[in-house]
Amino acid sequence: MKHLILSLISALLLSIAWPTYGVVFFLFFALVPLLLAEHEISLSRTIKNKASRIFALSYLTFLIWNITTTGWLYGSKNPDGSNALLAVALPVTVNALFYSVVFILYHYYKKWQGTYWGLVFFVALWMAFEKLHLEWELTWPWLNLGNAFSENPELVQWYEYVGATGGSLWILLTNVFGFYSVRVWETTRRRKALKTNLALLLALMIVPMGLSLYRYHTYTPEPKAEVSVVLLQPDLDPYNEKYQKDSLEILSELLLLANGSSATKVDYYIGPETSVPGQGSISVKGLEKSVLLGEIRTFLSDKPGAVFTTGISSHRFYGPGEKKGENAYQTSYGDWVESYNSAAQIAPGEPTQIYHKGKLVPGVEIFPYMDYLKPLLGDAMLNFGGTVASLGKDPERRVFSNPYNPGRLAPLICYESVYGEFTAEYVQNGANFLAIMTNDSWWGVSEGHRQLLSYARLRAIETRREIARSANSGISAHINSRGDIVSDTFYGDQTTLSAQVTLLEDITFYTRTGDLLSRISLFVLGFLIFYTLISKIQNRKKSVSLPRKNGPTV
Repeated sequence: MKHLILSLISALLLSIAWPTYGVVFFLFFALVPLLLAEHEISLSRTIKNKASRIFALSYLTFLIWNITTTGWLYGSKNPDGSNALLAVALPVTVNALFYSVVFILYHYYKKWQGTYWGLVFFVALWMAFEKLHLEWELTWPWLNLGNAFSENPELVQWYEYVGATGGSLWILLTNVFGFYSVRVWETTRRRKALKTNLALLLALMIVPMGLSLYRYHTYTPEPKAEVSVVLLQPDLDPYNEKYQKDSLEILSELLLLANGSSATKVDYYIGPETSVPGQGSISVKGLEKSVLLGEIRTFLSDKPGAVFTTGISSHRFYGPGEKKGENAYQTSYGDWVESYNSAAQIAPGEPTQIYHKGKLVPGVEIFPYMDYLKPLLGDAMLNFGGTVASLGKDPERRVFSNPYNPGRLAPLICYESVYGEFTAEYVQNGANFLAIMTNDSWWGVSEGHRQLLSYARLRAIETRREIARSANSGISAHINSRGDIVSDTFYGDQTTLSAQVTLLEDITFYTRTGDLLSRISLFVLGFLIFYTLISKIQNRKKSVSLPRKNGPTV
């Protein structure tokens, strides 16, 4: 019962620390109870099936954490509610399993190499797992620990050097040192040692905060220019209205909304994800001939100096002998086509610039490891509200230049704004401000859209770029380069938001190096595994070569 309670305490602390409702300070010791439970079970002489018990307790902890922080996935369901439970059950249960695998591997390594090396392995393995969760096709980095500071940007201004992965390392180190301090007290009962450890633990927590607060209050960006932006929030129902209305009707309402803005001089109109065209999609080979995009050019004709950037659904047909994209599929008519979730920038008299979303949502926009899983699952993914195909994606982070001003816009599409190193690639390619086009309406009034907005604040700090965020139903926002929300809208309003966005050119250390701490952690993890294997091989050889008592040498 004691170990169960410790597991539940960790689950509670992880849950109540998470944004946007939580108090992040609980995260500094949230894993300590679970680490204590694992240690006591490992030392016990009476408990059987230790690994099974540790795995079960850790799974309970991480399952509760996943449910309380990402249970809003329940809102992403079919209009009749038929797959509501499945929409949340699969990602929550599988993601909790991943974390439990990390924890049980820590248990085994600690058993082989001792507590101190085990704790180093725990930190390196967790960091490596978070890096994997940023890169593979089952990617879901929503609960990477460094994201927890998104509501407290004043505490993590040093993300401009190490990114959100630095926040993960910070949290892991405080938990490991907290666990060590408790163990020192339990084994020695020496108050002096406890006071010393607590003082070091407090320093580990407070010093980075102090440095960040100083940077927050002294940071003065060097603006090169400023652009006037109008963010469009059409509040289009993504389940019914989006696919029942005529595409031209949807676009007309969007342009009417843009025309109603009170801004006198506009450099950018920015619309949300896939706001054009609704039904069907636009051919990437016929962008200049598109009737829908032609309507936007007509809208801009009496607005000199303005461009229109928005999310669109697009596709590409492949002719005979033409090299196909890796996610092209054959239609019932025998044609080969590839579909995209795209962003486009339209300016009168200029070629349309287009970018295809590069970070796709697993199960919704991409069938993970299709070659291996589709033969096993078939069309079962549809029962989870998922897809049986994958969208195409851009191999590089394209930046939209502006023919009328020095603005160079990074067209981030929805889920992409969760990825720090990925976002930094836009800035490496010349972007001087970030535009996030998103549709968070799938989840309704929940923590989903609030968390995605909140995570964007970390991207502003990492790259030191201002953000103009257009969301279909909200929350649309202007975020400055310190991660502060300068202005925003209410969720569910059909409205516009005007903002003066500062263009910045400085390149941060994080933008240049990306997730450097994660790569170092991978190296440390590889060293620990290699060292352990070599040690075991050497010990086995020594045991074989030792002479037997009262017998010849083997």
